[in-house]
Amino acid sequence: MKKAIIIFTRVPIPGKTKTRMMPTLTPDQCEHLHTCFLKDIRRVCEQCAADIYVCYTPDEEKYKRQIMDILGTEKNYFPQKGNDLGNRMCNAFEEVLKKEYDSCLLIGTDVPELQTSCLMKAFEVLDKKDVVFGKTVDGGYYLVGMKKLYPQVFGLEQYGHSSVFYETLKRLQAESIRVGYTEELLDMDTPSDLQKYRNHMRENNRLYKTETGKYVSEIAKISIIIPVYNEEKLIVPLQRQLSSLKEQCEIILVDGGSTDKTQTLIEPGYRVISAEKGRANQMNQGALESTGDILFFLHCDSELPENVLGEIRTVMREYRAGCFGIAFRSKSPLMFICRVISNYRVKDRKVMFGDQGMFMERELFFELGMFPQIPIMEDYQLSLTLKEAGIKLGMANKRIYTSDRRYPRGMIPKLRLMWKMNRMRKMYRDKVQVQKLADMYEDIR
Repeated sequence: MKKAIIIFTRVPIPGKTKTRMMPTLTPDQCEHLHTCFLKDIRRVCEQCAADIYVCYTPDEEKYKRQIMDILGTEKNYFPQKGNDLGNRMCNAFEEVLKKEYDSCLLIGTDVPELQTSCLMKAFEVLDKKDVVFGKTVDGGYYLVGMKKLYPQVFGLEQYGHSSVFYETLKRLQAESIRVGYTEELLDMDTPSDLQKYRNHMRENNRLYKTETGKYVSEIAKISIIIPVYNEEKLIVPLQRQLSSLKEQCEIILVDGGSTDKTQTLIEPGYRVISAEKGRANQMNQGALESTGDILFFLHCDSELPENVLGEIRTVMREYRAGCFGIAFRSKSPLMFICRVISNYRVKDRKVMFGDQGMFMERELFFELGMFPQIPIMEDYQLSLTLKEAGIKLGMANKRIYTSDRRYPRGMIPKLRLMWKMNRMRKMYRDKVQVQKLADMYEDIR
């Protein structure tokens, strides 16, 4: 059986390709993403026993050279011709089928989850059916195949809407054209599709090894949200840590009405918003103002590890939420014990706290209702909510160093405070009034 596959694609050009991803992605990122799609599709098609054609647009020599650099010079290349999408696809089939192929598939390039098995199944379906489709989740199709040309497949006046496939199917059924199917797949057209793909990556490790999987992980945007209040002693060293990250992520400082020099010490170039004092409220306001795919809630008295963004992305490949774990600069054995217990609690009891550097999917954070608007224990409650929802927590390999300024000097005073904090968590679980707990918690700022 003589088989052919047509890769039907636009040449990746910044500002011209994957435009529905903008402004979430830059034009250059859209171009790179499309290039990754093509590289993955090349690998999939080359594993299939079929001749490969590439039908491309725009029809210029420089763009032909560009697409050949991506897909390989050994393919058969010809430009798209026609006034609309349906007409161009029909002409592509006509061009290839006249070469006396027994069956031919045409595939789009927005389906990074495509596998060789999908193509092989499509060819098998054509042994019994006239036309085969690979449907997309959004109501379109990424693949169409046939043994001879059926112009009826391409008769729609408009494409790009959610009923493309079903309107096409009705036309074919009306003419008794037999239709079969290969696997339904997610296509990647919009920013929300990026997050869906990341979710699929956690379920299928194979996707991490693809060009698309690697790049989608790399470009996940991180928003660092930092609640501040009367932090004049710490705001300058904090900014020194953040300076190298300013071009790599979004940083939002949420001031709770500082009465000291905090605001005047914040350098130009940092985004500062105001919110009513209260860590939960400040972090929620920061999240609402943010644009990141991943939200990282950072305390002002924290010291970041090296490659903090890379550490977060590594954890988020497998988990929807996580933290760094905690460490202290103190030489006190009690603080070391506190470190061990806090980090073990993440793995054993599935509970993390704010000073451990909590991060999670943006979608998940809002799905769970953000931090509860309570004066204390907001991080603890969000952790409990994550646990109740069955969300597993990941922990980065590196640790955040947190100030021990809350802990008094001396072993006995430290022990008393640790015992008090443990007792307060127990009281919270026992439904003691939150304001009573807040009154027990001394604000050291």
